[in-house]
Amino acid sequence: MKDLNEVFVFTTMIIAVVLIVFIIARYTYLIKKSLIENGGYSDYKMNKLKYLDIGCIALGLGIGLIISSIFTTFNLSEDAIDLLVWGTILIFGAAGLIVAHFIRKKLEK
Repeated sequence: MKDLNEVFVFTTMIIAVVLIVFIIARYTYLIKKSLIENGGYSDYKMNKLKYLDIGCIALGLGIGLIISSIFTTFNLSEDAIDLLVWGTILIFGAAGLIVAHFIRKKLEK
């Protein structure tokens, strides 16, 4: 009975993910189609800065990992080290996203 429940949950999750991806893709297609028909769609700006967000977030996470490795050398409890490590990684990842926003804003003018 437990195996049947696990199979059911796994199958339901897979179907839900596929359905969500399909809905998002369909919605994006319909929006782009209506913008093209109305003459308001410009794909040039999107291609120009396509990987800016991913690059800045990855850079921020990398810096966060480097700085968080410093915390592991301190003589603190394991819970405090875990909190400092994960907090540093998340803060620098968010900072990378904010930097990407300002770079995108500056380049789109």
